[in-house]
Amino acid sequence: MEHYVTLFDSLYLFRGVALYASMERHSGAFTLWVLCMDNGTYDVLLRMALPHMQLLQLENLETDELKSIKAARNKVEYCWTLTPFTPQFVFEADPTVARATYIDADMWLLKSPSPIFSELEGSGKRVLITEHGFAPEYDQSATSGKYCVQFITFYREGGEVVRKWWEERCIEWCHIRFEDGKFGDQKYLDDWTERFPEQVHVLKHQEWMQAPWNSIRFQCNEAIWHHFHGLGISEGKVVVGNYTIPSLTLANVYAPYLDDLKKSILHIG
Repeated sequence: MEHYVTLFDSLYLFRGVALYASMERHSGAFTLWVLCMDNGTYDVLLRMALPHMQLLQLENLETDELKSIKAARNKVEYCWTLTPFTPQFVFEADPTVARATYIDADMWLLKSPSPIFSELEGSGKRVLITEHGFAPEYDQSATSGKYCVQFITFYREGGEVVRKWWEERCIEWCHIRFEDGKFGDQKYLDDWTERFPEQVHVLKHQEWMQAPWNSIRFQCNEAIWHHFHGLGISEGKVVVGNYTIPSLTLANVYAPYLDDLKKSILHIG
């Protein structure tokens, strides 16, 4: 049983349901925990009663400190602030969970993720992070970071020192701008392999985590996960941002993902 945790509000609800659908097809035994960022999200997902989903209500988990931070940060910044908290929310909710993987709601699973966890287990480390793997044309590592907060695994035992450090940094500063070597919750990961060498493993297979910024580097059939960062629909047209997406990726990844999004919208009603 793998435990994943994500967070989203009503605007991202259909993406979260598409993520869940892909996991039902490919993940094997899993639970997707959702930190519902508003009551509308919670109410809809409660009504849907998806069998492998567990709901976390933000209002039941916010401390006074988080509430004070919330007033000083915009919606995106507050979501990023909460990201390091999400694995701990799962551990507190279910004491049997040995490890939890934070995953962005705009991710989508294409095949079994077991090779990723096998690599982590083989490393003997307690935290897994993944690189952006930027194509040279789109390299934003100087401002956005070498590593991507899209898929991060923490073990309950041995990973807490890393997770807690990250949590404390995001409480101190987490904004949607580059400032003094920081950017949101993400640039904090840049030195983890030096700061926490005994705990942190970097996924060796960059091709397993594909996104608009690296899809021209890899064959789409190599992907285990695809991160649909920047995807939008405007005036009936699909917008993929300022990236060149290979035609095979558009046909074999984007098209079926869009189909899942349509099904999600119909399912949500």
